[in-house]
Amino acid sequence: MDYAEAGVDIDESDEAVAALAAQIAGGGGEYAGTFEHAGETLALTTDGVGTKILVAEAVDDYSTIGIDCVAMNTNDLVAMNVEPLAFVDYLVVEEPDDRVSEEIGQGLAEGAKQADVTVVGGETAVMPEVVDGVDLAGSCVGAARDEIIDGSDVRAGDALVGMASNGIHSNGLTLARKALTGGDTDAYNDAVPYADATVGEELLEPTRIYISPLEAAREHEVHGMAHITGGGFTNLERLADARFVVDDPLPTQPVFDHIQDEGGVDDDEMYRTFNMGTGFVLVAPEDEADAVAETVDGRVIGRVEEGEGVVVDGVEL
Repeated sequence: MDYAEAGVDIDESDEAVAALAAQIAGGGGEYAGTFEHAGETLALTTDGVGTKILVAEAVDDYSTIGIDCVAMNTNDLVAMNVEPLAFVDYLVVEEPDDRVSEEIGQGLAEGAKQADVTVVGGETAVMPEVVDGVDLAGSCVGAARDEIIDGSDVRAGDALVGMASNGIHSNGLTLARKALTGGDTDAYNDAVPYADATVGEELLEPTRIYISPLEAAREHEVHGMAHITGGGFTNLERLADARFVVDDPLPTQPVFDHIQDEGGVDDDEMYRTFNMGTGFVLVAPEDEADAVAETVDGRVIGRVEEGEGVVVDGVEL
């Protein structure tokens, strides 16, 4: 099984995004749009929780997806050395449900607390002819700390510092769901073979929120940062035209092995789809790498070389 067979063709998605972006004139930025206002560089991002919301619906537990929504937005800002400031959510429902809204609100509040960001408002829309169930998205604005870090300083010889993920986060859920349930929603209640947890609980583990890279960028020399989201380790290619070699990756959580075994997913497809245990990567000069790793509670996982592409644990992506 691969991501395209599960229902998401990354190449087609990239082409559709390019077609949309070609019609819009806006600020540059790999993870967020940037613009100048009153002498400050600001950035704005928007994102949702994807098909992870279908897992929440299947197990009737919406209490954590708000954390994911905040995380997916704030982590993208952090990856550009931008401090998240204010967040708004957009909840669209087939029909209003007080309990579901309350649980989603609990997650948003917890995510905002972890990210040290203020939820300043939001919008709820009832659209029974548009959605079947619930969807959740949000937007976040932030201010650059010192200057935007966009990867332009990345060079051969730099080191890659990895930070651990909390599990699957909010990417690749279409493939994960198909691999672990085969479309049978009752399978979300099945126990996983490696922990005292169900399939649904493993897939709903909320996305880790990364704030400490901002401190690393302030205290040390950091040339680039990457939020490992959709596309897995190929997100490193957003930073520079270089070859990124991850030869000592962080351990993968058992959920990824379970997905791979149950779905018969190839190694390269796993690294192209999931974070595989690494949720955030910083690029730093070799002589600064250990200090950066200590600041963010991570470790050196690889290096930057001349060339192009990404290789992880010997797997060429």
